[in-house]
Amino acid sequence: MPRPLGRGSILILQWALAPIRNFRFITLFDKAIILVSGGMDSLVTAAIASKDHELAFLHVNYGQRTQSRELKAFNDIADFYKVDQRLVVDISYLAKIGGSSLTDDKIEVSMADINSKEIPTSYVPFRNANILSIAVSWAEVIGAKKIFIGAVEEDSSGYPDCRQVFYDSFNKTIELGTRPGSGIKIETPIINMNKSEIIKKGAALNAPFRLSWSCYKNEDKACGECDSCALRLKGFQQAGLVDPIDYIYRPLYNK
Repeated sequence: MPRPLGRGSILILQWALAPIRNFRFITLFDKAIILVSGGMDSLVTAAIASKDHELAFLHVNYGQRTQSRELKAFNDIADFYKVDQRLVVDISYLAKIGGSSLTDDKIEVSMADINSKEIPTSYVPFRNANILSIAVSWAEVIGAKKIFIGAVEEDSSGYPDCRQVFYDSFNKTIELGTRPGSGIKIETPIINMNKSEIIKKGAALNAPFRLSWSCYKNEDKACGECDSCALRLKGFQQAGLVDPIDYIYRPLYNK
Protein backbone atom coordinates (compact mmCIF):
# COMPACT_ATOMS: atom_id res chain seq x y z
CA MET A 1 0.00 0.00 0.00
CA PRO A 2 1.25 3.53 -0.70
CA ARG A 3 2.46 5.39 2.34
CA PRO A 4 0.26 8.31 3.50
CA LEU A 5 1.65 11.74 2.86
CA GLY A 6 3.22 13.47 5.80
CA ARG A 7 2.43 17.09 6.72
CA GLY A 8 5.59 18.34 5.03
CA SER A 9 4.75 16.55 1.80
CA ILE A 10 1.21 17.94 1.84
CA LEU A 11 2.49 21.50 2.25
CA ILE A 12 4.88 21.05 -0.66
CA LEU A 13 2.08 19.65 -2.84
CA GLN A 14 -0.24 22.54 -1.94
CA TRP A 15 2.49 25.03 -2.82
CA ALA A 16 3.09 23.30 -6.18
CA LEU A 17 -0.60 23.27 -7.08
CA ALA A 18 -1.30 26.87 -6.03
CA PRO A 19 -0.45 28.41 -9.43
CA ILE A 20 -2.78 25.94 -11.14
CA ARG A 21 -5.68 26.72 -8.78
CA ASN A 22 -5.15 30.45 -9.24
CA PHE A 23 -4.64 30.28 -13.00
CA ARG A 24 -7.21 32.07 -15.12
CA PHE A 25 -7.40 31.98 -18.89
CA ILE A 26 -6.75 35.48 -20.22
CA THR A 27 -7.60 36.53 -23.75
CA LEU A 28 -4.45 38.13 -25.06
CA PHE A 29 -6.14 39.67 -28.06
CA ASP A 30 -9.35 41.46 -27.17
CA LYS A 31 -11.39 42.55 -30.16
CA ALA A 32 -11.11 46.18 -31.23
CA ILE A 33 -12.81 48.15 -33.98
CA ILE A 34 -10.48 50.34 -36.02
CA LEU A 35 -11.92 53.22 -38.00
CA VAL A 36 -9.98 52.96 -41.25
CA SER A 37 -10.51 55.71 -43.80
CA GLY A 38 -7.59 54.45 -45.86
CA GLY A 39 -5.46 57.44 -44.89
CA MET A 40 -2.06 57.55 -43.26
CA ASP A 41 -3.27 58.29 -39.73
CA SER A 42 -5.79 55.46 -39.70
CA LEU A 43 -3.13 53.12 -41.11
CA VAL A 44 -0.70 53.86 -38.29
CA THR A 45 -3.52 53.57 -35.76
CA ALA A 46 -4.31 50.11 -37.15
CA ALA A 47 -0.63 49.17 -36.89
CA ILE A 48 -0.60 50.21 -33.23
CA ALA A 49 -3.81 48.33 -32.42
CA SER A 50 -2.66 45.20 -34.24
CA LYS A 51 0.01 44.53 -31.64
CA ASP A 52 -2.40 43.43 -28.93
CA HIS A 53 -5.91 43.30 -30.39
CA GLU A 54 -7.97 41.20 -32.73
CA LEU A 55 -8.90 43.67 -35.44
CA ALA A 56 -12.29 44.51 -36.92
CA PHE A 57 -12.17 47.25 -39.58
CA LEU A 58 -14.89 49.83 -40.16
CA HIS A 59 -15.00 52.08 -43.23
CA VAL A 60 -17.59 54.71 -44.03
CA ASN A 61 -18.55 56.06 -47.45
CA TYR A 62 -20.12 59.48 -47.02
CA GLY A 63 -20.12 60.78 -50.59
CA GLN A 64 -16.57 62.14 -50.48
CA ARG A 65 -14.74 63.05 -53.70
CA THR A 66 -12.18 60.24 -53.37
CA GLN A 67 -14.60 57.61 -52.09
CA SER A 68 -13.55 54.85 -54.51
CA ARG A 69 -9.84 55.36 -53.87
CA GLU A 70 -10.30 55.46 -50.11
CA LEU A 71 -12.31 52.23 -50.20
CA LYS A 72 -9.54 50.55 -52.19
CA ALA A 73 -6.99 51.71 -49.61
CA PHE A 74 -9.21 50.37 -46.82
CA ASN A 75 -9.40 46.92 -48.40
CA ASP A 76 -5.68 46.87 -49.22
CA ILE A 77 -4.81 47.71 -45.62
CA ALA A 78 -7.31 45.13 -44.33
CA ASP A 79 -5.74 42.50 -46.59
CA PHE A 80 -2.27 43.43 -45.32
CA TYR A 81 -3.32 42.90 -41.69
CA LYS A 82 -5.41 39.83 -42.63
CA VAL A 83 -8.60 41.32 -41.20
CA ASP A 84 -11.59 39.09 -41.86
CA GLN A 85 -14.20 41.11 -40.00
CA ARG A 86 -14.88 44.20 -42.11
CA LEU A 87 -17.85 46.53 -42.24
CA VAL A 88 -18.40 49.15 -44.95
CA VAL A 89 -21.29 51.53 -44.28
CA ASP A 90 -22.88 54.12 -46.57
CA ILE A 91 -23.89 57.40 -44.93
CA SER A 92 -24.26 59.45 -48.08
CA TYR A 93 -26.74 61.69 -46.29
CA LEU A 94 -23.68 63.72 -45.23
CA ALA A 95 -23.22 64.64 -48.88
CA LYS A 96 -26.87 65.72 -49.05
CA ILE A 97 -26.32 67.90 -45.98
CA GLY A 98 -23.25 69.37 -47.69
CA GLY A 99 -21.19 72.19 -46.24
CA SER A 100 -17.83 70.64 -47.12
CA SER A 101 -15.59 70.69 -50.18
CA LEU A 102 -15.18 66.93 -49.74
CA THR A 103 -18.85 66.27 -50.38
CA ASP A 104 -20.06 69.29 -52.38
CA ASP A 105 -18.65 69.78 -55.89
CA LYS A 106 -19.72 73.42 -55.78
CA ILE A 107 -17.20 74.09 -53.00
CA GLU A 108 -13.59 74.07 -54.17
CA VAL A 109 -11.01 72.07 -52.24
CA SER A 110 -8.80 74.84 -50.93
CA MET A 111 -5.06 74.94 -51.44
CA ALA A 112 -3.00 74.05 -48.41
CA ASP A 113 -2.27 76.70 -45.80
CA ILE A 114 -0.71 74.67 -43.01
CA ASN A 115 -0.08 77.76 -40.89
CA SER A 116 -3.70 78.89 -40.96
CA LYS A 117 -5.79 78.76 -37.78
CA GLU A 118 -9.05 78.74 -39.76
CA ILE A 119 -11.07 75.54 -40.19
CA PRO A 120 -10.61 74.55 -43.87
CA THR A 121 -13.38 73.92 -46.38
CA SER A 122 -12.65 70.18 -46.15
CA TYR A 123 -14.26 69.96 -42.70
CA VAL A 124 -17.35 67.73 -42.84
CA PRO A 125 -19.71 68.99 -40.13
CA PHE A 126 -19.85 66.58 -37.18
CA ARG A 127 -18.66 63.68 -39.33
CA ASN A 128 -16.75 61.87 -36.63
CA ALA A 129 -19.76 61.80 -34.32
CA ASN A 130 -21.76 60.05 -37.05
CA ILE A 131 -18.98 57.53 -37.67
CA LEU A 132 -18.38 56.85 -33.99
CA SER A 133 -22.09 56.19 -33.42
CA ILE A 134 -21.94 53.44 -36.05
CA ALA A 135 -18.78 52.04 -34.48
CA VAL A 136 -20.35 51.91 -31.01
CA SER A 137 -23.42 50.10 -32.35
CA TRP A 138 -21.20 47.52 -34.05
CA ALA A 139 -19.03 47.18 -30.96
CA GLU A 140 -22.06 46.25 -28.87
CA VAL A 141 -23.02 43.57 -31.38
CA ILE A 142 -19.59 41.94 -31.84
CA GLY A 143 -18.35 42.38 -28.28
CA ALA A 144 -15.52 44.82 -28.98
CA LYS A 145 -14.31 46.84 -26.00
CA LYS A 146 -12.14 49.35 -27.85
CA ILE A 147 -12.74 51.65 -30.80
CA PHE A 148 -9.54 53.09 -32.28
CA ILE A 149 -9.62 56.30 -34.30
CA GLY A 150 -6.62 58.05 -35.86
CA ALA A 151 -7.62 61.56 -34.81
CA VAL A 152 -4.80 64.10 -34.58
CA GLU A 153 -5.12 67.36 -32.66
CA GLU A 154 -1.63 68.85 -32.52
CA ASP A 155 -0.60 68.77 -36.17
CA SER A 156 -3.79 68.67 -38.19
CA SER A 157 -6.34 70.68 -40.14
CA GLY A 158 -7.94 71.94 -36.94
CA TYR A 159 -11.22 70.04 -37.18
CA PRO A 160 -13.26 70.51 -33.97
CA ASP A 161 -14.18 66.80 -33.86
CA CYS A 162 -10.50 65.81 -33.69
CA ARG A 163 -9.89 67.28 -30.24
CA GLN A 164 -9.26 65.11 -27.19
CA VAL A 165 -12.00 66.91 -25.27
CA PHE A 166 -14.48 65.74 -27.91
CA TYR A 167 -13.50 62.09 -27.42
CA ASP A 168 -13.56 62.39 -23.64
CA SER A 169 -17.11 63.69 -23.94
CA PHE A 170 -18.08 60.94 -26.40
CA ASN A 171 -16.76 58.27 -24.05
CA LYS A 172 -19.13 59.59 -21.39
CA THR A 173 -21.97 59.40 -23.91
CA ILE A 174 -21.06 55.77 -24.67
CA GLU A 175 -21.09 54.94 -20.97
CA LEU A 176 -24.58 56.42 -20.58
CA GLY A 177 -26.03 55.13 -23.84
CA THR A 178 -24.93 51.48 -24.04
CA ARG A 179 -25.78 48.33 -22.11
CA PRO A 180 -24.50 48.29 -18.52
CA GLY A 181 -21.09 46.67 -18.42
CA SER A 182 -20.41 47.05 -22.14
CA GLY A 183 -17.11 48.73 -21.30
CA ILE A 184 -16.72 50.27 -24.77
CA LYS A 185 -14.13 53.03 -24.97
CA ILE A 186 -12.70 55.19 -27.74
CA GLU A 187 -8.91 55.13 -28.01
CA THR A 188 -6.93 57.94 -29.69
CA PRO A 189 -3.32 56.69 -29.68
CA ILE A 190 -1.84 59.34 -32.00
CA ILE A 191 -3.89 62.39 -31.06
CA ASN A 192 -0.96 64.24 -29.47
CA MET A 193 1.64 63.30 -32.08
CA ASN A 194 2.75 65.53 -34.94
CA LYS A 195 2.86 64.09 -38.45
CA SER A 196 6.56 63.27 -38.42
CA GLU A 197 6.12 61.37 -35.15
CA ILE A 198 3.19 59.46 -36.61
CA ILE A 199 5.26 58.52 -39.66
CA LYS A 200 8.22 57.43 -37.55
CA LYS A 201 5.90 55.35 -35.39
CA GLY A 202 4.39 53.74 -38.47
CA ALA A 203 7.81 53.04 -39.95
CA ALA A 204 8.89 51.37 -36.70
CA LEU A 205 5.81 49.15 -36.92
CA ASN A 206 6.37 48.41 -40.63
CA ALA A 207 3.07 50.05 -41.57
CA PRO A 208 2.54 49.84 -45.37
CA PHE A 209 2.34 53.55 -46.22
CA ARG A 210 2.28 52.64 -49.92
CA LEU A 211 -1.25 51.27 -49.46
CA SER A 212 -2.69 54.40 -47.86
CA TRP A 213 -4.34 57.39 -49.53
CA SER A 214 -4.67 60.91 -48.17
CA CYS A 215 -5.42 63.24 -51.09
CA TYR A 216 -8.73 65.11 -50.93
CA LYS A 217 -8.89 65.90 -54.67
CA ASN A 218 -7.60 63.05 -56.83
CA GLU A 219 -7.93 59.28 -57.09
CA ASP A 220 -5.03 58.49 -59.44
CA LYS A 221 -2.08 60.64 -58.37
CA ALA A 222 -2.14 62.69 -55.19
CA CYS A 223 -2.30 66.41 -55.91
CA GLY A 224 0.37 67.43 -53.38
CA GLU A 225 -1.36 70.76 -52.78
CA CYS A 226 -4.49 70.12 -50.73
CA ASP A 227 -4.43 70.40 -46.96
CA SER A 228 -4.18 66.66 -46.41
CA CYS A 229 -1.37 66.16 -48.96
CA ALA A 230 0.57 69.08 -47.50
CA LEU A 231 0.42 67.76 -43.94
CA ARG A 232 1.42 64.29 -45.11
CA LEU A 233 4.33 65.50 -47.24
CA LYS A 234 5.55 67.82 -44.50
CA GLY A 235 5.53 64.91 -42.06
CA PHE A 236 7.57 62.67 -44.35
CA GLN A 237 10.01 65.50 -45.06
CA GLN A 238 10.48 66.23 -41.35
CA ALA A 239 10.90 62.52 -40.64
CA GLY A 240 13.60 62.29 -43.32
CA LEU A 241 11.68 59.66 -45.26
CA VAL A 242 10.24 59.47 -48.77
CA ASP A 243 6.49 59.13 -49.17
CA PRO A 244 6.00 56.04 -51.38
CA ILE A 245 2.77 57.15 -53.12
CA ASP A 246 2.67 59.03 -56.43
CA TYR A 247 2.16 62.81 -56.52
CA ILE A 248 1.56 65.30 -59.31
CA TYR A 249 3.56 67.83 -57.30
CA ARG A 250 5.86 67.33 -54.32
CA PRO A 251 6.32 70.80 -52.82
CA LEU A 252 8.78 71.28 -49.96
CA TYR A 253 6.74 72.01 -46.87
CA ASN A 254 9.55 71.39 -44.39
CA LYS A 255 10.81 74.96 -44.23
